[in-house]
Amino acid sequence: MTVPTGRRERKKAATRQKIADTALRLFLARGYDEVGIRDVAAEADVAVTTLFSHFASKEALVFEQDDNFEQRLTQAVTGRAPHEPLIPALRHEIQALVRHCTADSAAPIWRMIDASPALREYEESMRLRHAQSLATVLAEDPDLPQTATACRTIARFVIDAYALAREAADPQAAVDEIFRMIEAAWEVTCPTPRP
Repeated sequence: MTVPTGRRERKKAATRQKIADTALRLFLARGYDEVGIRDVAAEADVAVTTLFSHFASKEALVFEQDDNFEQRLTQAVTGRAPHEPLIPALRHEIQALVRHCTADSAAPIWRMIDASPALREYEESMRLRHAQSLATVLAEDPDLPQTATACRTIARFVIDAYALAREAADPQAAVDEIFRMIEAAWEVTCPTPRP
């Protein structure tokens, strides 16, 4: 995540983080359904309107890294060096996200998400949005000649790789296995020109 440079931006980022940390602490201590928005705002010592200026919904409080994850995925495409292969860049980013989300400290959060239909639904909509953003940057890359369908398909595979690996007994081995399939599919769709 980019570090805010100005005083105002730093203060906004600190308030956002304080709200997110407070919400997560309350959700884990009392249960997601037992904590309301007003509870979070009061505990974080902010107005409800301030909370909503940082987070669009109660569910968004749990997924406070959502925008950061989406940026990292799209930057894996747009930030590649000239002629750097696409699939290894995406694989590297998914491996980092899987490591983050499978850390021991994340286990209670995922149990809470898995137990809540609202949070599971939010996560699914978040994954769909990430896949759309990824498909868009793939389609816009002039060095990646492929159809819109191929872009949407590969983007969805990459996003689903994260979800499948996170739930696997050996997440890193799952990433390796899934990305071998993704790379094979990409090569069939967009073969590398031979010299």
